[in-house]
Parts: sequence; structure tokens; C-alpha cells
Amino acid sequence: MDRMDWRLLQELQEDARLSFNELSRRVHLSAPTVAERVRRLESSGVISGYHAHVDPERAGRPVQAVVVMDCYGPSCLLRDPEVLGWPQIRQLFRITGDGCSVLIAAVPSIAEFESFIDRLARYGRPSSSMVLSQPLDWSAVVEPEA
Repeated sequence: MDRMDWRLLQELQEDARLSFNELSRRVHLSAPTVAERVRRLESSGVISGYHAHVDPERAGRPVQAVVVMDCYGPSCLLRDPEVLGWPQIRQLFRITGDGCSVLIAAVPSIAEFESFIDRLARYGRPSSSMVLSQPLDWSAVVEPEA
């Protein structure tokens, strides 16, 4: 990736809805060149998709938590492909250190969270921390310093 690819990524991370014409104006390249570069970034997997940022609280899921799962072996949460479709799970990470995975959950109520924790307990020992606030909602991937 060169400096121009990083410029394109910067612009698209700020507003993924930019047209190739607007993007080309901002980075001072022709629209066909911009389109080719963006398609190359997509096909190489650097750009993995375009998504809307949804506020969980405003979407009816105000209770958010970080859950560390301590489960290994055949009953591990990570071995069940259905878990990836659970609507309560916003993100899921396989980790090193204490536990085997960390997940970010969002649910409508504490009662729903309790049911969710009970469901997770079938896989191992969940340890949860409630999210009080989110000072950094999202951060763009930026060009590494030389």
C-alpha cells in the first residue's frame, strides 16, 4: 500500500458513502483511477466492507457489557458456529491470557443480560463488566509512522 491508498482509506473511513467522483476530487486523482484503487483494496481484503454505525442504546440495546469467557476444549464457545449468530453479541475475539475469548454484548435490559449470561455459562465460566460509557466509539486505521 502506498501513501495514496492510505489517503483513500482515510477518506472512506470518514465517509464510506462518497462517490468515486467526490473521492477523486478530494485526493486529486481521476475517478477511474480512484475506482481501480478502491476495487483493488476491496479485492485484497484491506477494505472488508461498508457498514452503518448503529448506536446500540438508541437501537433499543442500552445494556452493554464486556464478557471474558473461560472455556477450553470441546465445549468451548468458539467451537459452536451458532454463537456467531446470537443477536446479543456485537463483537467476539479469541484471546491469549486469562480466558479464551472476549465478547462485547448489547441487550435491551438487565433481565435479558442475566439470561444471556446463563446461556453463556453452558460453555464455561463467563466474567462480565458492564459498560458505563464509551469515550472512544470507533477509531480509524491510520497509516503507520515511518
